[in-house]
Amino acid sequence: MTQTTVPSRTTTTTTTSSGLRSLYLIRVAFSLIWVALVFATSASLVSADKPTAIAAVLLVVYPLWDAIATLLEQRMTGTGSMDRVGATNVALGIATAAVMTAAVFSTIGAALLVFGIWALLSGAIQLVVAIRRRRTVGAQWPMIISGGLSVLAGASFAAMSASDTSGLSGIAGYSAFGAFWFLVSVVALSVRGRREERLR
Repeated sequence: MTQTTVPSRTTTTTTTSSGLRSLYLIRVAFSLIWVALVFATSASLVSADKPTAIAAVLLVVYPLWDAIATLLEQRMTGTGSMDRVGATNVALGIATAAVMTAAVFSTIGAALLVFGIWALLSGAIQLVVAIRRRRTVGAQWPMIISGGLSVLAGASFAAMSASDTSGLSGIAGYSAFGAFWFLVSVVALSVRGRREERLR
């Protein structure tokens, strides 16, 4: 009779932690490249009161990438089928990219409003996921902070969208801070992993 080995909780946690570290490093790289592109093209991001084609592409790609990252997370963490929260985040990213495609042809305020609502909702989802993982994976405090800040930043972007002086520069800062917290999370997960290895 063939014996099936059931993965232990420790093995599953290690796999999830390793997958998250890899994904977070990819997200850091993406965010830094995205911010670099924003600064490199900052002189041509705004035409009158409308985002230019370059800004439009950057604004559409950002939430779309978040949806792709959620799909990658399922594969890299070995968590199997996607849960409701993950599916909701994917749907949110795709829907935001679609709405943003229309918003960027309107005004900067419209684009900022769409981005703000997305940042608020995706931050709330990140909070939920991080709180759920706190017991199983641990070292989730950077993601909890990042999710909370995303909620606040999203609300701020939405409020700023009605201003006559609204601009896109704040979004670059949002992405840069996101990269910082993902990097902090990589460090936190690595430290926790080493502590667990010492206790074995």
